[in-house]
Amino acid sequence: MSNEKVRAKDVLGKTIVSEETGRKFGIVGDINFITESGEMMNIIVADPTKQASELQLSEDEKGRLLIPFSAVKAVGEFVIVSEKDIV
Repeated sequence: MSNEKVRAKDVLGKTIVSEETGRKFGIVGDINFITESGEMMNIIVADPTKQASELQLSEDEKGRLLIPFSAVKAVGEFVIVSEKDIV
């Protein structure tokens, strides 16, 4: 996905799903990005599922779960992430 341009508004509110297992991890609540370049760094998971909690994801200063944007494989009806790229 690194070569494709993705707008934050196209990602917000979508369900996050595992590429490998199809498990749902929650909803894209917000996105952390680098202001200077606009590069997306992390997806902030809203309404995390039990499966998301089991992944031992990093957390921000507010305790919200983070998925690195580098783990995103596709954005469409869902945000598809690779579990192996998260860990």
